[in-house]
Amino acid sequence: MHNSALKTDLYELTMTAAYFDVDLNLPATFELFVRSLPEPRGYLVAAGLEQAIEYLEAFRFDSEQINFLRAQPVFAHVSSSFFEYLAQVRFSGDVWAIPEGVPVFPSEPLLRISAPVIEAQLVETYLLSMITFQTSIATKAARCVQSAAGRSVLEFGSRRAHGPEAGVLAARAAFVGGCAGSSNVEASRRFGIPMFGTLAHSFISAYGNEEQSFRDFTKVFPDDTVLLLDTYDTLEAVKKIIAAGLKPAGVRLDSGDLASLSKEVRRRLDQNGLRQTKIIASSDLDEHAITALLAANAPIDVFGVGTALATSKDAPALGGVYKLVEFNGEPRAKLSESEEKISYPGRKQVFRYCKEDFYTGDVIGLKSEAFPGTQPLLEPVMAEGRRVGPRPTLGDTRKRSFTELSKLPEDVRRLKNPQRYKVSISSGIERELQTVRNRTSPVRLIA
Repeated sequence: MHNSALKTDLYELTMTAAYFDVDLNLPATFELFVRSLPEPRGYLVAAGLEQAIEYLEAFRFDSEQINFLRAQPVFAHVSSSFFEYLAQVRFSGDVWAIPEGVPVFPSEPLLRISAPVIEAQLVETYLLSMITFQTSIATKAARCVQSAAGRSVLEFGSRRAHGPEAGVLAARAAFVGGCAGSSNVEASRRFGIPMFGTLAHSFISAYGNEEQSFRDFTKVFPDDTVLLLDTYDTLEAVKKIIAAGLKPAGVRLDSGDLASLSKEVRRRLDQNGLRQTKIIASSDLDEHAITALLAANAPIDVFGVGTALATSKDAPALGGVYKLVEFNGEPRAKLSESEEKISYPGRKQVFRYCKEDFYTGDVIGLKSEAFPGTQPLLEPVMAEGRRVGPRPTLGDTRKRSFTELSKLPEDVRRLKNPQRYKVSISSGIERELQTVRNRTSPVRLIA
């Protein structure tokens, strides 16, 4: 992995320099979680953990990066020993996390890091960015896949993603969320995701003859040709395919009234012996558009979802936070004027209840607590800076996502107005919070 140590916010470095120079690099525990669900989601699908582990395994500063930092005016009064420390620092901590593909809810730690405070602080920005982004996309993908009711959904959004690397990671997260594949070739190379593609309008319009463009493309790709129908006239294009005796694996609709066009295209294909030719639809689709098409009995076999998926367009950012919950063995919490910004102290675990193969609620408790009949969700993934256990395959992660989401109550998975899933805070955490409040409450003087 490319050295990513400087992909961080400045205040991570100024804080760590201060910790170092005042000799306060003590053991700390941070937890990463999401404060609230964006509308209209009833759950999130955890994703991005694998890239987080890879980043922590490779974490280091090189000499060029350190020299850059030394030259910045903000570090003018920082000791030279701090930069010497950066040259040798590696992540040496322990990490517990909820596995990718598991549904999660507000305030539940997706990740818990215990390490010397400098190490734990330096990695905050990257971890938040990676995990919240992929979790956003995996969740959007799960919603699109749910709406497709068993038909395949493909991720087609690389060209609209927020940068080329975001497109690659969006394809990965979409696969975790249940998509059958992606148009992104690098994602296929890097992660083994099935890749799919058709052709663009430009190929057809480069010809003076639409039928000839179909013939030539099919000649080069005889086994899996998917022909685009709407460059000029969708139904006329179908007529040309039939007249030419072509037998494409699929045809794609990318504009117009997809419901009525798909019905007529299906009728004409079937009448001419092309029952095996699949209809693929794209054109600004999302879970709601897919739901409407299926409600109209559109005979569409595959949905290609682009912009809405690769950017999670209706909820493009999660309110992820990374909070100190323990320092030098003592509980810590953020006590805020805003109730929704208060964080809970102590190392936590998420305990999930299950009844008759359906999840019924979670308890966020202290790691030391026990709740009979529950399943603890956070698992050890790194110990002393090294990965724990085998690396899961992306295919297994995708299967886990399907299995786990099927255990959520249907009213929680509704695409509109989902029921709120029950998450409670344990009495042990409430006691810890009160302890922190008592310790930090100002002394009031009596006049």
